[in-house]
Amino acid sequence: MDRKQIVERHNPVIKKVEPLAPLSIGNGEFGFSFDFTGLQTYPEAYESPLGTQSNWGWHYTGGKDLYTEEDIRYQSFDTYGRQVQYPMKPEDKGEAYHWLRQNPHRLQLGRIAFRFLTEDNHEIPVEKIENIQQQHHLWTGIVESHYTVDGVPVTVYTACHPHQDAISVKVLSSLLRSQKIEVKLLFPAPDVTDNAWAKAIFPDWEADDRHRTEVVENTEQFVRLMRVMDEDSYQVGWSWEQGKWVQTDRHEFTLSADGTSSELSFTISFAPEDPAVVEGEGVFSASQKHWADFWQQGGAIDFSGSLDPRAFELERRVILSQYLSAIHSGGSLPPQETGYMYNSWFGKFHLEMHWWHAAHFPLWGRADILGKSLEWYNKILPLAQDLAKSQGYEGARWPKMVGIDGKQSPSPVATGLIWQQPHPIALAELLYLAKPTEELLEKYKKMIFASADFMVSYAQWDKEKAAYVLGPPLIPAQECHRMEDSMNPPYELEYWKYGLEIAQKWAERLTIKANPAWATVAQSISSPPVKEGVYLAHEHCEQTYTEKNHDHPSMVGALGILPGTLVDHEVMRNTLKKIYKHWDWESAWGWDFPMCAMTAARLGEKEMAVDFLMMEATKNTYLPNGHNYQRPGLTAYLPGNGGLLTAVAMMACGWKDAPNSNCPGFPNDGSWKIKHEGLHAWL
Repeated sequence: MDRKQIVERHNPVIKKVEPLAPLSIGNGEFGFSFDFTGLQTYPEAYESPLGTQSNWGWHYTGGKDLYTEEDIRYQSFDTYGRQVQYPMKPEDKGEAYHWLRQNPHRLQLGRIAFRFLTEDNHEIPVEKIENIQQQHHLWTGIVESHYTVDGVPVTVYTACHPHQDAISVKVLSSLLRSQKIEVKLLFPAPDVTDNAWAKAIFPDWEADDRHRTEVVENTEQFVRLMRVMDEDSYQVGWSWEQGKWVQTDRHEFTLSADGTSSELSFTISFAPEDPAVVEGEGVFSASQKHWADFWQQGGAIDFSGSLDPRAFELERRVILSQYLSAIHSGGSLPPQETGYMYNSWFGKFHLEMHWWHAAHFPLWGRADILGKSLEWYNKILPLAQDLAKSQGYEGARWPKMVGIDGKQSPSPVATGLIWQQPHPIALAELLYLAKPTEELLEKYKKMIFASADFMVSYAQWDKEKAAYVLGPPLIPAQECHRMEDSMNPPYELEYWKYGLEIAQKWAERLTIKANPAWATVAQSISSPPVKEGVYLAHEHCEQTYTEKNHDHPSMVGALGILPGTLVDHEVMRNTLKKIYKHWDWESAWGWDFPMCAMTAARLGEKEMAVDFLMMEATKNTYLPNGHNYQRPGLTAYLPGNGGLLTAVAMMACGWKDAPNSNCPGFPNDGSWKIKHEGLHAWL
């Protein structure tokens, strides 16, 4: 396989303002998105915000301890004869409730932009920039931008260091000699407000008094800035080869050309403290080596021999999703759903989405990337144990919506979800299958065993059913159900069984005694509820395919994502076909389409698997930059990208007990000709 050719035929090429699709560079811990100029020059022309974010850059409005979980109201839910408390409604403690939802929030670290000037030194608007030709060279990670300003050509090269949170930029234009191009760095206020679905994705440029920017070091070719916001701070380093640097506003700084050269090069780095001083050429060369290694060492797939007209687009999505997942979902924390593009849900991450962000990494030969974020569960294990104990459960209960501090956020939905609970077990198992070592077993055993202990503590024995049940109260993965009503959703039942069985395997591998309750609950968990030959959303939801045929069709995840040991294949086949025909697909989310494709593949419904994967639906749209579009305000949705990669790997490489054939999830009628290497089979 000519991997370089496969990758480069999908280099994003931008020839106009793409309001939904700015390009981005990054390294897993840091990301920088920008417009067609190669910097963040015209944010007002973009619906998708232009962001500079990191895994370490967070802020607490008013300080870290302004409010605690003791300052809010909790709602009581009857749980088999006892009351369990959940922080779901503000009631009369709205200020504390919303503060805890919004804090900590991820910072917009700064905006780096060009200032293009007319002869009389007025800034040139976006409409006056012409002949746009921007290309992202995926094999090197470098973005090359060409355009004309007042008829004069400008060329910009932009790259991110793979191991330092720094970007380097090289500008080539005769406008530099006439000093009509400047570079400005400016900083917004740190606070956020709850703006409906958008969750304050746009930074605040008005509240100058809410933060400080101090020059702490200033030499001829380097400056170091200190940013201070309440109790939080970070530093910025800016180095350049030639030019004049000045402060132009309270939180704005400008680098202008000295008029002696047609080239301007600079590097800007961000860090909690002491930002690295990196030479610009070093950034470009490191980027080139890193991305060449990335594409050569992981899994690869080639659809070029296929006759199906959708094959080229699927290959494009696969290539761009690998890149975007690496830079936005490949760090030491579970990522937010928009990565480093901009804040969604205040920059917090949703742990029920972590599987969708990261499960594909081992399947594509990049298990080490998953290992970075999985380690975070070990760090917050004491907090998860405290949460379980506060509700009267054993083990560790993992939060759903959470920031870097590891504490659950109050929410009308998040605190009632349970399907994130087995995720660490499933993800650790993927790591082990990729690299089965004693060291890995020891590293994650406490996390896995505590997760399983909560799961058996949470399940309730139902004498009449002679089985263990889940809920109520709970909210299934399909979030449109009430806490008080939901019982035995199929996906969660299968996941409970699967997770507990994996925990037993880890104990066996370590030759230690397993909690006997793990086997007891796994062997006696309820069967998924069925009516008229199809699975229901949960046991009390007979209106699944009428009033509740929207949001996630998560019942199919019991066979597809999971092995489906509780599932009747013909009932699931009927379920999938009914969902395909009757579901409101405009209400579905980006990961629902690959989820259904995985179910179809396991059932041998190969044409349907591709149809789901490539369904024409708003939330299955993949933009020119490769991001999975969902709706206004949510123009990037990385769980969709990750789900796509998981489904494609499974359909190409197979799964446990899959038919012994190449690409068992794709049609074998001659319309698909697929080559792949370095992929690993699914569960």
